[in-house]
Amino acid sequence: MDYQLAIENAPDTVPGGTGILLLHPSIGETDRIDTDFFKTDTDHFLIVSTRTTAREVEQKLEHYDVDESRADILDTLSVERGYSRWRTDNVHYVSAPDDLDGIVTQVTDFLESHEGKLRLSVDSVTELAYYADVDGAYDATRKLLDLLDKHDAVGLFHLSNEVHDAETIQRFRELFDGVVELDLDGGVEADF
Repeated sequence: MDYQLAIENAPDTVPGGTGILLLHPSIGETDRIDTDFFKTDTDHFLIVSTRTTAREVEQKLEHYDVDESRADILDTLSVERGYSRWRTDNVHYVSAPDDLDGIVTQVTDFLESHEGKLRLSVDSVTELAYYADVDGAYDATRKLLDLLDKHDAVGLFHLSNEVHDAETIQRFRELFDGVVELDLDGGVEADF
């Protein structure tokens, strides 16, 4: 199954199982790439949010006019920070961003319980590495990419290119089928 991509300078379509690394500056405007990724050719999508709460993700989807009925959100922050949690059918929680096994389990559950064209966003791998460690984030990312392949889904994984050294960035790059690089001015380069 092929998926349309609405990412500037990237291929028009990618096959199911494709993992895309979004390299961006820390203050880069990733929202438009993320939300265009969800809007296009998608039956259901899951956002693994390690930087913002579920409520903030919902506000982003509403602001960018993304169909929230197709969205599931995995909030990794609210439990640890003691924020109020409103569990619904499409909002899920793990205890903290370093609960990598819990994140992989939740993604597995999402992929196994939905049909059609499925997309995953991990925002962000940088935060996983910060809360757990680089090796843990790398292993979790590899497991998530294997799940995408198994379920014929596609995924977009955020990684800040200002936080990690060149060796770490290259290590992650090698996991992915495609890399999209966003610069400070909003320019987009893609390598597939």
